[in-house]
Amino acid sequence: MLAQQQHAANLRHRPGSSTQFPAMIRLLPLLLLSAALHAAEPPLPAAPRARELITRLQMQFLEGESGYFGIIGRSPQTVTAGGRDLAAQSQIYYLLTAELPVNYLHWLASDDTHILLEGGPVDYFIFHPDGRAEKVTLGHDLAAGQRPVVAVPGNCWKALRLHPGATHALMANVLSPEWTPDRVKIGAGREFMAKYLGRAPWATEAELRALIGPNRKD
Repeated sequence: MLAQQQHAANLRHRPGSSTQFPAMIRLLPLLLLSAALHAAEPPLPAAPRARELITRLQMQFLEGESGYFGIIGRSPQTVTAGGRDLAAQSQIYYLLTAELPVNYLHWLASDDTHILLEGGPVDYFIFHPDGRAEKVTLGHDLAAGQRPVVAVPGNCWKALRLHPGATHALMANVLSPEWTPDRVKIGAGREFMAKYLGRAPWATEAELRALIGPNRKD
């Protein structure tokens, strides 16, 4: 919780001081995301630990993708990408629960690295720009082929699914460069289906539709 407390402290405005405004401007994309999703009402998790994490990490429902997120912070360092200056990275907590077990299909321009903090396992369905479809499992059972960190390259589509029987999975997600609302797409349609259908044994029409979920475009 130290990072959360420091983040909150940085956002407090002191009368007569202008030193807080640059920090607030740098955090504006994450704050806009938080404000836009604040009113969404997800189903309450049955697991006490999942409810505790949502409360203590100040997590909110992530509308569209589903699951819960909580802001950790944003790097003060910048990089140039697409002709604009962006923070080198942004970080969030992300939570799946038995009630919300799927993070629906979405595309990110940024590299997205997920680190399992507790719970799981979680299957990752990753769709690469060259047409490859890959499935990996985030988890702590290394002997079973699971891995504690999954790094998803930028410009990939992906969806996540919590394993049946698991109560929750808490991840720390690091996006590089930072998340911005114009560098994400949620949902897909015929073009996606045509490109990835049959590209892996699990990439059936039914499975792809399930991963797109309620965000199908056509």
